[in-house]
Amino acid sequence: MLVFASQDHRAHNPTELHLFAGEALPPKEVPARADVILGALQAAGLADTREPDPLDTDPSATALLGRVHSADYLDFLRTAHERWCALTGNDGQGEAMPFVRPILGPTYTVPDHVLAQMGRYSNDADPLLAGTWKAATSAAACAVAAARAVTGGDADAAYALARPPGHHAGPDNFGGYCYLNSSALAAESVTAAGGRAATLDVDTHAGNGTQAVFWRRRDVLSVSLHIDPSVEYPYFQGFAAERGAGDGEGYNHNLPMGLRTQWPEYEPVLEAACRLVEDFSPDVVVVALGVDTALEDGVLALQGDDYLRLGERLARLRHPTVLVQEGGYDLRVLGKNVAAVLEGFAQAS
Repeated sequence: MLVFASQDHRAHNPTELHLFAGEALPPKEVPARADVILGALQAAGLADTREPDPLDTDPSATALLGRVHSADYLDFLRTAHERWCALTGNDGQGEAMPFVRPILGPTYTVPDHVLAQMGRYSNDADPLLAGTWKAATSAAACAVAAARAVTGGDADAAYALARPPGHHAGPDNFGGYCYLNSSALAAESVTAAGGRAATLDVDTHAGNGTQAVFWRRRDVLSVSLHIDPSVEYPYFQGFAAERGAGDGEGYNHNLPMGLRTQWPEYEPVLEAACRLVEDFSPDVVVVALGVDTALEDGVLALQGDDYLRLGERLARLRHPTVLVQEGGYDLRVLGKNVAAVLEGFAQAS
């Protein structure tokens, strides 16, 4: 399979402990994730690997960022770490962490102060590093290149090894390890070329950022199957009643599942999601490929050949497909699970 990957992802390498449910833990979204995945794909003979063109060398690709994210958010993300360093006297190697957030209410003011902006644009506890912008734009470039390869007829399917992931990043916020929404950018690339896109998010957690991007649009179908958000991240979005608004009403679908869901219970939910995509009849399907559905990641409970079956079902959609890497954090199984999805997809294509 055509694979787009960039070593620039290494520029975002968080190392500081962070509090998660009251426990200080090391970061899980680290460069080793991409290394493990790419190694597994190469070992399985599944990777025709290419480096994407940087977004800033192509004005039309850069313009896609402005179609998915707000201009003020992009400016913030591009400059926040440098401004934080100037404010704090940091030498440039520190990790800027949001810690103050606006109180929800009818109004609030967003000052120019970088600490206030970090709280405004974040909905989680994700750090900003000197290389976060570089890494996030390289992930976005992988997704855009994969989408263009498919829409341009160079391949029937392509895989973007996007790291950091993206599906929790909304038009003007970051969270859940996500800074720029690579899956949404892939879909936006399809619409910019005059096509209709469907996003099918199979990550453990709801694709709430993608939902927010396309909430009022009917040219992109958003479908996400995931853990019930009442018990797991992102908590505030991803419920079945969320169906879109305005022109987009009825074009957003969430299919929540219970903790420790295994393949026998997962398969009919996947089938329902695939039927929604088939009914929409898109020109291109963008799969937000999170494999944190693995038993080892501790929320859902897929394992082994379940990932072959997942890839086979995605292939049976019989549409040009862009697969964009999202979650998956247990390094013992991450690579082989991604490889199994792509192998199953190739076998059924």
